[in-house]
Amino acid sequence: MGAIAVALGLAPGAAAREYIPPLGHVFVGLTAGTTIVPWERMVGKHPPVFETFMTWNTPTAWLRPRGSPSRTRLALHISTAPGYAKPGVISPRGIARGHSDRFLVALNRNLAHSRKIVYVRIMGEPNGYWNAYAPFNSDGSFRGQQNSSHFYIEAWRRTVIILRGGPVWWINRHLRRLGLPRLNPQAVGAANLPHPKVTFLWVPQDAGSPDIPANSPGNFWPGSAYVDWVGTDFYSSSPNFGQLSSFYNRFTGKPFVLSEWGIDGGDNPGFVHALFAWARAHPRVRMMNYYQGFTAAAPEDLAHDPASRAALRDELRSRRYLGYAPEYAHSQRSGSASTAAVAAPLTAPSPGAPPSPP
Repeated sequence: MGAIAVALGLAPGAAAREYIPPLGHVFVGLTAGTTIVPWERMVGKHPPVFETFMTWNTPTAWLRPRGSPSRTRLALHISTAPGYAKPGVISPRGIARGHSDRFLVALNRNLAHSRKIVYVRIMGEPNGYWNAYAPFNSDGSFRGQQNSSHFYIEAWRRTVIILRGGPVWWINRHLRRLGLPRLNPQAVGAANLPHPKVTFLWVPQDAGSPDIPANSPGNFWPGSAYVDWVGTDFYSSSPNFGQLSSFYNRFTGKPFVLSEWGIDGGDNPGFVHALFAWARAHPRVRMMNYYQGFTAAAPEDLAHDPASRAALRDELRSRRYLGYAPEYAHSQRSGSASTAAVAAPLTAPSPGAPPSPP
């Protein structure tokens, strides 16, 4: 096991797991907001996954409780800034050099304590200029080495190694092999970190914004041993299915996630049907999380788009799309409907739907 663990980038006793839905099924989840209730009522199906947002170096104790009031799996997007176009609390270089180890150790322990399956999306859309950790401004100017794709990759790897857990001696050996600083003993205070049920989603834009060679998604690839899912975000305002297919075909061997998709720019039922048809034709697609925004005024809120809402309701009638993850399947069999708001506090607002590339 030790040799295999080293080859895969895993601590002894740890195992990379995708936590994919059962064979032949897809999770159509929900992203953003604080409740699943309006969306569930509009589309007629409970979302099996709920994605929320938090900021680096903020409290993590809210993740400790076991169970889920909404009977959903948690997807957790971790950003370095509390929202779109805001300054980061730490740079990718700072993460790579160990300046946020206390945060990562606390996150590891609280995720493990929850005993829940959690999909962790680390610094999504790194090649989008609207994110604090992106290396380029919209005009293509470089923000500095601390935001380079090199340090993004090192920050990603350090985050994954720590969050997967394991013996601290092994974590330090792995970090040393990557040329990264060892864990600060004061940040750990124990010989071992627990193994939470985490799986890691790598979600860049399928083309950079700005769209320059140095900002293409491949420059941000952390390596197969550190990635469990591959995916991107996709909106009706920029429905480039050819580009989406090229991205899908380039990064193979992993389950595929649309971590955010949504209707923006006007009611568009054709886009809904086209996206679901694309997903059916690409069997690695195992999760599609609709971005609903954080307020009722958000353009992606389906309350504004009756035809798109009806199209999505029609698509979700298929048994292919599960209402509940396996551990909550009894909720569906009993016929109970969700009425509870998601209780997890949000430490940061959503970065919002990405703007169209200039």
